[in-house]
Amino acid sequence: MADIVNWAPVRRSSTRGFAVRPARTASRCDTAALASINIDQWRSLADRAVEPNAYNLADWELPLDATARDRTNASALTARAEVSADPDAGALIGLIPVISAWRAYRIPLAVLVSADPYGTLSTPLLDRDVANEAAATLLHKARAMGRHALILRNVALDGAAMKALTVALDHDGIRPHILETHVRACLDATQDADDLLRDALGVKKLKELRRQRNRLAEQGEVSFQVARAPDDVVPALETFLELEASGWKGKRGTALLQHDGDAAFIRRASPALAEREQCEIVTLRAGTTPVAAAIVLRHQDRAFYFKLGVDEKFAKFSPGVQLTLDLTRHLCADPAIALADSTAHPGHPMIDPIWRGRLAIGDVLLPLRRRSYVVPLAKAAIALRGQMRSSARRALHVIRKRQERNT
Repeated sequence: MADIVNWAPVRRSSTRGFAVRPARTASRCDTAALASINIDQWRSLADRAVEPNAYNLADWELPLDATARDRTNASALTARAEVSADPDAGALIGLIPVISAWRAYRIPLAVLVSADPYGTLSTPLLDRDVANEAAATLLHKARAMGRHALILRNVALDGAAMKALTVALDHDGIRPHILETHVRACLDATQDADDLLRDALGVKKLKELRRQRNRLAEQGEVSFQVARAPDDVVPALETFLELEASGWKGKRGTALLQHDGDAAFIRRASPALAEREQCEIVTLRAGTTPVAAAIVLRHQDRAFYFKLGVDEKFAKFSPGVQLTLDLTRHLCADPAIALADSTAHPGHPMIDPIWRGRLAIGDVLLPLRRRSYVVPLAKAAIALRGQMRSSARRALHVIRKRQERNT
C-alpha cells in the first residue's frame, strides 16, 4: 500500500478551500511530506500549541524523518488559517505526522496512523486559540481523502488536544474508541523536591541511597552536570551515547549509537533543540568518570525524560536512580517547568517509585465516518496483532531466562 506521501498531491486540488462547517470557512487542511513543512511555521505552531509535546517539535521530527531507523519519510496532516485563495497562505494551526495503517500495522485498511516519534507520545500540535477548529479541519480532511479512521498512538487521554479532537468528532455524532490504555510516571515539578522524594521513597530508602552515593564518592567527588548550550550539548551527548551503548541496551542492539541513522538523528536533533532551549543533557560523574547520563527535552512548561544511559560497572551504587534524584531536584527548582513526563513504559521499575504522579496514555481510534465497516475491522485486526506480539514477547522472555541459566 502506498503511503500518503505518494498520492496526496493528486488529491490536493479537490480539497482546496474545504470548509469545516457550512457556516464557518475560516480554515483548510493540506497533506504534505513531513520534510516539506516550513520549519518556521512549524516552530511557531509549537509555541502556540494547546498541549506540549517535545516529540512533535520540528527540530526533533525533521532529523528523525531524515535518518532514524524505520521512522523516515512520514507525511503530515496540516491545518491552516484561511486568509486568501492562495493554498500555501495562512498560519499553520494544526499538525499530525502520519503514516499508513499498512506501514504501522501491516493492515491493508483505509486508516491513517500517527507516525512513531521515537519518544512514546504522539499528541498532535493544535493552536491553542483555535484548537477545536484545527482538530475539526484535520479530521474532515482525512475523511475527504477517503480515510475511514485516524489512529493516534500514545496520546495523552486527558489532555487538551484529545479533548479538542473529541469535540470535533462529537459535532459529527461520532465517538472515539480507546484501543489500549495505561498510566505512566510523571513528576509534579511545582512541589518541593525533598518533600516529594521523602513521600515517594521514605526515609529508610533515602538513607540507603545516600549511603550508596557516599560509597560512589570514594571513586571521586560526585557531581551533577547540566549541558544546555549547543556547544556543551554536543560532547555531553557523546558521553550519553557511549554509556547507553555500554549497557543492556547495547547488548540487545537497541542503543542509539548502534545504528548510523539513529545516531545521525540524535546528533542533529539535540543541538538544534538546544539552540531553542528545548534540550539538555544531564550527567552524573564520580570525579571525571561519567556514571550516568540522560537526554531531557523541553516544550513550554513540560519536560520529557527521553533516555537514560548508565555505566553498569557502578551498578551497586544505583547510578540511574542517583541521576534521577538529582534531575528531580533540578526540575523542581526550575520555575519554567510545571510537569515532567517520564515517557517510560508503565510499571517501570526505576522511575515509578520515584515519580509518583501518573499520566493516562492510550492508543485512540478516531472514526471519520458513521457506521464505517472499516472501524470494527481495524479494531479486531489491531487486537489480534497485539495478542500475537504479547505471546511472542512472553516466549522470548522464557528463551532469554533459559539462556541466562545456562551461561
